Parts: sequence; structure tokens; C-alpha cells
Amino acid sequence: MLERPASGNRAVLVQVDFGKASVADRIAELGLLAGSAGAETVALIQCKRQAPDAALFVGKGKAEEIAEAARESQADIVIFNHELAPGQQRNLERVLQRRVVDRNALILDIFALRAKSHEGKLQVELAQLQHLSTRLVRGWTHLERQKGGIGLRGPGETQLETDRRLLGNRVALLKERLKALEKQRRVRSRARERQEVPVVALVGYTNAGKSTLFNALTKAGAFAADQLFATLDTTLRRVYLKDAERSLIVSDTVGFIRDLPHAVVAAFHATLEETANADLLLHVIDASSSEREAQIQVVDRVLQEIGAGAVPRILIWNKIDATAGEPGVERDACGNIQRVLLSARSGAGLDGLRAALAEMIFHIPTVAGKMPASGPLSPHERNDSMAFLPPARNSGFPSEIPSETPSDILSEPLSESK
Repeated sequence: MLERPASGNRAVLVQVDFGKASVADRIAELGLLAGSAGAETVALIQCKRQAPDAALFVGKGKAEEIAEAARESQADIVIFNHELAPGQQRNLERVLQRRVVDRNALILDIFALRAKSHEGKLQVELAQLQHLSTRLVRGWTHLERQKGGIGLRGPGETQLETDRRLLGNRVALLKERLKALEKQRRVRSRARERQEVPVVALVGYTNAGKSTLFNALTKAGAFAADQLFATLDTTLRRVYLKDAERSLIVSDTVGFIRDLPHAVVAAFHATLEETANADLLLHVIDASSSEREAQIQVVDRVLQEIGAGAVPRILIWNKIDATAGEPGVERDACGNIQRVLLSARSGAGLDGLRAALAEMIFHIPTVAGKMPASGPLSPHERNDSMAFLPPARNSGFPSEIPSETPSDILSEPLSESK
């Protein structure tokens, strides 16, 4: 007999190959998701199919194999790295005699663990209820009044209808509360615009190192861990750039992931809207990941979905300490900054990033990192290369930080910090 863990859930992971690339990376990501949710992986089942089975997603034979593996490993749950239809989930639970969790429910469960702020908890609850609304089953037939019988005769509603009504009421209440919080955020955003404080938003695939970079830039001490969705609540900090002798605001928020549930995007739309209103995006990329190109595409798709596709951005190739890369700033033939190579953990390349921010945001004519092959840019070329970033609310920003500031960067928490 296997010894059961004192805490957590023993999980069987299921990955179906439908002919898509990078199955191994998807399995590794599923393992990280399960671990982030507190599950212990005790078995992995893989199979290949042309298309999902309508009833059991994996077919009857493979479902029996999963059931046998779950019994032998004394698993509590079975986690599918796919989105399951409500009917498929119910059928699988009957066959496996175990709780079945699909990818969407797993991500929502991690979000529920990570949410700390009031707004974050409301957003997660809304996403969970919207996901649950399609999975209400007739599990309360013993309470159905419409069947009649002693004490049950007369008009009434089934327990299923009651659940749906109560769930709908709760969803409506959550949306109203989130709408009120969204109005408050817009008021604070307009206040920053009146002060002409530019905003730089960190975006990227989950676990790319955004929070580590955020801490390196702002000395904020935000929670950072080698976990998926370690950051969920948005954090803002004011940062002083010595090169520009001016301040800006850096924001850190939830990371993106492939097949991000639509309920999550909808529930977090108000928070993600801050990204669309930023002056500049720092797209943080895990340079050590073999899937970095696919991850870049995932982030680009989500940015388009939330209306941030046109916001200027710099690619930040993080974790170069795990590769053969050298820190620096790379430019195209026209002198435009294309990407910054750095290590947020060791601090290598951070000076180049600060100089790039001063150039992109405040149009400070500094030349950092690697130069283009043609040599240093002339002032005319440099102005042309930065023309794509409209000065908008950044021009004429007054310096409120004394010139005798002892360090390159000062940070102070803003009221929006959570």
C-alpha cells in the first residue's frame, strides 16, 4: 500500500496528443500547474487521437486505463490538460470514480489560491461561477418538488433551478461590485494623467520573471517564486530614473498562458485594461525556454484581445544567466530599440534597461548596450527612431525628485498597490 501524503491531492495527469507540436512542453507545464495548485503527481497517462471522443474525450479503453492507474496509485483526482465539455466531465467521473478537473478549472483554482486583494478575489470568484454555470448537474433529484409526494406537492422549483437562480444573482452582484472598483481605478488613472506620470507595464508569459524584474527595478519586495501565476494582484510602484531625472510608474500584473480560459480574460478585463492604457509595455520573455517563440505569440494574442496590441513595447529577454547570452540593448538597422537582454535575478543588464526606459519614455538621447553595425546614431537619426512613441502625457513632466538622490532608483508604493 502506498503511503498517502499528509496534505494535498494525489493526481493522475492526462495529456492527449492531437498532432500539435511541443507535447513534452505541454506536459511539463501541466506538471507545474498541478504543483502550483498543491497536487502531487503520481501518474501520467498519454495517448494520441485524431479528435476528442464525444462521450469520454479519450475513448472507453483509455478511460479504463486511467481508472486502473488511479486505483493503483490511490489518486484522489484526475487532471486533464484540456478543456472538457460538461457532459464529458460527468461521464469521466462516473467511469473513473474520481473527481475530474480540466485545465480551465485547474487554472481557476490556482487563481483562487493566489488572489489576496479584495478586487482579485472578486474577479476570481466571478470567473469560477461563470465556469461553474455550465456544469450544474441534476444532483439534487431527491429534493425536486415537482415530483410530488408527501411534503413535496404543489408549485415550486427543482434544486437545479434554485442553484442556477442563486448563481445568477451572485454573478450579477459581483459584476456590480467590480464595476464600482473599475470606476475608482479610472479616477486614479486620470489623476496620474493630470500629473503627467508615464506608466510602464510588465507583461509576459507566466513564470517569465516579471515579478523578479519588478522587484529589481523598484525594490518593492513583491512576491516572486518559481511558480505559475505567482503574481495575480496588480502592483504599482513609482520609480525614479537618474538618467532622465524624472519618475515613472511600473505595474506588475498576472502573467498569460496558452489556452487562457475566456472566463479569466473576461473577469480580469478591467485589470488588464490598465495594460492597454500604459505608455510602454515591457514584454518579459524567458530566454532559457525552448518554447519562447510560442510563448511570445500567446502573449501577443492576449494583448490584441484586451486592446493593447498597438501599445509600444520592448522585448525583455530575461534569465540570460541560464543561457550563453550577454547583457545589453539590441537595436535594428534604424537604431530603434528591439530588445534588452538581462538577468533580473543577478542584476546584469539592468542599467541598459534603465537607459532604454529613459530613451523610450522621456526621449533622453542616451546610447546603451549594443550599438547598430553602422555605429552611433546621429541626433537626427535618433529623433527619427523614437518618433513612433508619442510624447502624449510624458512631455514637460516636472521633476519632483531632488537631484541629490543617493541612488539610481527610488520607489514608493502607490495607493493602487495591493
